[in-house]
Amino acid sequence: MSDIEFPDTLIALERAAWEEHRAGRLTVATANAVQDAITAHAEAVGMPRVDVEMALKKAVRHAPAEG
Repeated sequence: MSDIEFPDTLIALERAAWEEHRAGRLTVATANAVQDAITAHAEAVGMPRVDVEMALKKAVRHAPAEG
């Protein structure tokens, strides 16, 4: 699962959704955009959507600190 490469656009969508969630202002539109992008990427790489979603969340939410 950790070997999945994500396009920058998908990382950016998940980061935006995570920030909205943490601020208590996640919108349906943002959540849907992320889910649609995850589904499309999963289909493109031939993996189960749930595996792609879990790896994406881990990559965004548990990324090593920059610097």
